[in-house]
Amino acid sequence: MSLARNAHRSSSTPQAALGAAFLIAVSFTTAGSTHAAPPAAHAAYARSLPLGPAGLPETRTTTTLQPGVTSTHIVRGAFDPSTPWVVELSIPSSSTSPDPDAPPRAVQDQSSADDLVRRLAAAGFTARSEAVRQPAVADVPAGVIGYRVRATPTFSSQADATAYATRLKAAGFSGRSWYAGWDGASMAKGQWSINVLTIDPRRFRGRLGATFGPDLVNRETTTALGEYAHAKAAVNGGFFVLDPKAGAPGDPAGAGVYGGVLESETVAGRPALVLDAHALHTRIARPVWKARLSTRSSTLALDGINRVPGLIRNCGGDAGDQPTDHPMHDTTCTDPDELVAFTTAYGASTPAGPGAEVVLDRTSRVVRVDAQRGTTLQPGQRSVQATGDLTPTLSALRPGQVARLDLRLTEAGGGSLVRPGTTVVNGGPQLLRNGAEYITQNTDGMVHPTDPSFAYGWVLQRNPRTFAGEDAAGRTLLVTVDGRQPDQLGLSIPEEARVAQALGMREAVNLDGGGSTAMSIAGRLVTHPSDASGERPVGDAIVIR
Repeated sequence: MSLARNAHRSSSTPQAALGAAFLIAVSFTTAGSTHAAPPAAHAAYARSLPLGPAGLPETRTTTTLQPGVTSTHIVRGAFDPSTPWVVELSIPSSSTSPDPDAPPRAVQDQSSADDLVRRLAAAGFTARSEAVRQPAVADVPAGVIGYRVRATPTFSSQADATAYATRLKAAGFSGRSWYAGWDGASMAKGQWSINVLTIDPRRFRGRLGATFGPDLVNRETTTALGEYAHAKAAVNGGFFVLDPKAGAPGDPAGAGVYGGVLESETVAGRPALVLDAHALHTRIARPVWKARLSTRSSTLALDGINRVPGLIRNCGGDAGDQPTDHPMHDTTCTDPDELVAFTTAYGASTPAGPGAEVVLDRTSRVVRVDAQRGTTLQPGQRSVQATGDLTPTLSALRPGQVARLDLRLTEAGGGSLVRPGTTVVNGGPQLLRNGAEYITQNTDGMVHPTDPSFAYGWVLQRNPRTFAGEDAAGRTLLVTVDGRQPDQLGLSIPEEARVAQALGMREAVNLDGGGSTAMSIAGRLVTHPSDASGERPVGDAIVIR
């Protein structure tokens, strides 16, 4: 798929192969004409992508969208009809498992996997257990994290694999059809479809930032967010709340600064993408959140901003949170006793429920004190909600009293990230630091100690991905990779880091992916959504105006 109607595709074949390197033919389009780029203009793209066997064909189409902004579409390899479909079993815990009460999972201990293989054989099905290997990353050593079980027959179609899984279900087992090309260690020949937006600050005269749309609590597609911001291009942004049981759908699940305004607190210790409006000094930071409500007689620490009190998506809050105060991706921690601030960006009304809520005006004076949570804020107003044991303290405030909100988001060195022209979008794990692979899988909560299936599916298997960062020339790169389709394989997290390196990036962080991965250009979606329903509504999007 080309990125513009007038973009021309060129193809390459392996020539003078040396390892994984080969000659790549690239076309460039500007204002309807195709021409060769200056030798150094796209040096970051001179290296072939380290995906699949060496020597696969690779095509690249680059189109200039506006001065200082290009889009490049990369296609590597092609659909490989020899790559089979398989059936992967859910493994119940056995009596010898470290956790005999654990639910069935894709990855378990070896004893449980071997026990399932024996029970399958007794029922007339052949299967094998296979070790699942974690490669070494910055904070996780290499090793076997568990074992999976797959039926030994392989299938030429998803329908055949699904039919076999249905037979297994009728016999009392549980399994899923799975395309072997989605395995992170697969040597399938493709294909991979990658879109890259490059912003060169030396020639860029637009504005780079992010938007959550009309409010935080309603989700919109990346394409719709781009149109809302009148953007030339848009890419999905950070992680967000999806399930109402985890908070308000659309709420960023991590740090969020939009146009210099703080609207979401951190998941403690996790990385975020920091953008400048002029695309200068794009970087990966690990922001620090500090917030308090101060009166003449007391100071209270705040737990968050613009989220449902008591629900901390991806965890990483404070010592009162359960089950952990450390980051734990795709987990919702809880805390019955919280103070959470709200701005008018949250939505039409603040979350309703038991507790108390204090509304403040522009001068930090208390407008009213409500005995229940849930109100409509007027322009310029902010509020603070209390739940649990903190309710009496907040309820003691009185109209006319001064109560100052101090909300801060800083870099580790203390520099403020809440300033005009700055955007902060949450992400994780980090992928690159100073050009070297630096995957912070454990630090950022992508290791669940009691459930190796999480790292298996989220980190080690191939999925659609979105990532961003800066290259050695100081350019900002926004990248999407299609996946979860037989002809769109996606990337594992380790592959994502290697692709970032091959694109010349020095700093890179993973953003929300899977069904959220999307890129639109001039209001047209240029990626292939993996959700059956089409493009997924998301929490925020990075936009180029």
